[in-house]
Amino acid sequence: MSALAPTLPVSATASESARVAQSDPFGLLAEVPQAARNNLRIFQTVPSALAALRANKGRSLLTTLGIIIGVAAVIAIVALGEGASASVSSQLAGLGTNLLTIQSGSSSQGGARSGAGSATTLKASDADAISQNIAGLSGVSPVVSGNAQIIFGNQNWSTRVQAVAPEYLTINDWKIASGAAFTAQDNTDSKNVAVIGQTVATNLFTNGQSPIGQLIRIRNVPFTVVGVLASKGSTSGPGGDQDDTLMIPFQTGQVRLFGTSSINQIVVQVADANNISNVQTQMTTLLRQQHRLQTSAADDFSIRNNADIISRVSSVSDTMTMLLGGVAAVSLVVGGIGIMNIMLVSVTERTREIGIRLAIGAQPGDVLAQFLVEAVVLSVLGGVIGILLGSGVALLLPVLAGWTTVLPWNAIVLSFAVSAAIGMFFGIYPARKASQLDPIVALRYE
Repeated sequence: MSALAPTLPVSATASESARVAQSDPFGLLAEVPQAARNNLRIFQTVPSALAALRANKGRSLLTTLGIIIGVAAVIAIVALGEGASASVSSQLAGLGTNLLTIQSGSSSQGGARSGAGSATTLKASDADAISQNIAGLSGVSPVVSGNAQIIFGNQNWSTRVQAVAPEYLTINDWKIASGAAFTAQDNTDSKNVAVIGQTVATNLFTNGQSPIGQLIRIRNVPFTVVGVLASKGSTSGPGGDQDDTLMIPFQTGQVRLFGTSSINQIVVQVADANNISNVQTQMTTLLRQQHRLQTSAADDFSIRNNADIISRVSSVSDTMTMLLGGVAAVSLVVGGIGIMNIMLVSVTERTREIGIRLAIGAQPGDVLAQFLVEAVVLSVLGGVIGILLGSGVALLLPVLAGWTTVLPWNAIVLSFAVSAAIGMFFGIYPARKASQLDPIVALRYE
C-alpha cells in the first residue's frame, strides 16, 4: 500500500491541475471557464460508463427488463384503450351528430306509470312547428315505428319498421348502398316504397338476387324496395343492430301502415353544435305551448342530446384507459427499483476500481457522473426497446385479434421521458454512494 502513497493527490486542486495538464499539454483549456470544464468532464465519463455496461451485457439486459416490460405495457394498453374509445365514438356517431331526439312522456294508468315514450303526446304538427319556428336547424323528421313481419316469396323476417321523412336518412348519416332513397314527392304522394337495411336484405333475399324493384309485404301491405342502406354494423349500446331496419315514407306509414295520429319521436339536427343548448331550450318552450301545458305542469315529453351520450361514453372509456395505463406504469417503478439494486451491487463489486480512480485524481463528481450515466443509459435503452415492442404489439393486435388500436404518440413520448427520469431518480443514490467512497478504504477493499 505504501508503494501507492506517492500517487495519492496532495490536494484536489493539485491533482486536478495535473490531470488537466496531462490532457491539455498546450494549455488550450486554460481560458475555458470552470463550469465549461466541468461539463467536459461529465462528457468524458460517458465512454467509461458505456464500457462498463458492455463488460456486463447480460446483467445490463436483465436490468432493463423491468423498464422494457413497463413501457411496452403502457403503450400497448393505451393504444388498445384509445382504439376502443375511437371505435365506440365512431359507432355512436353513426347514430347521428348534433342530434336532439324528442320523445313523448310516460303514461299512467291505475297508479302504474309506463316508461318514457308510452304516452301519445307527440304529433306530426309538433315537428312542423319546430321546423317552421326554430332557426339553426339542418333537418327535422317525425318518426312512427313498430315491429312488423316482412314477407318476400317464401322468406320472412321480423324487423323494426320506421316511417320517416326523407331528411331522416341525412340526419342519421345513412348512406345508400344500392338503388336510391325515397323522395319528398314519394312522401307527399304516400307511395308504397321502402329502403331496407343490410340485415333485412340478407335474410329476405337469400338467393343473391338484387332487392331493388322487388315487391315485399309489410303487414300484408305491398311495398316496392327502392334502395338498400349501407351497413352501419352493431353496437353494444343504444341502437343494437343498426342494419336490422326498414324505412318507408312518413305519410305512407302513418296512414296506411300504423294508422295513428300520434308519433313516437321527432329527430332534429342542429346546424351548429355550439347552438344545441339554445335550440333545446327553444324547443322545450315551443312544445309546452303546443301542448298547452300550465306553468306548474311537468313536461309531457323528453329531449335527449346525442352529444351528451357520446361525451359520457368517451369519458368512461378514457377513464378506463387511464386506469389500465396507470396499473401498467407501476411496472416502470418496479423496473427503476431493479436498476437501483443492480447499481448498488455494481458499486460494491467495483469498489477497488473506484478507489483507484479517486486516488489518481478523479473527482467525486466524476465518479457520480459515471454511475449516473450508466443508470440513465440502462433506463433509456429499456425505454427504446419497450417503445419498439409496445408499438409492434399495438400494430399487430388489429391483424391478429381484429381489435382496433390507435398508436398513442403522446404515450410514446411520455414513456420515453419517464424511463429517462426513472434512471436519473433511481441512479442518484448508488452514484452518490460511489462518489463518497474514501479512496484509501476503497484501495484496501478485496
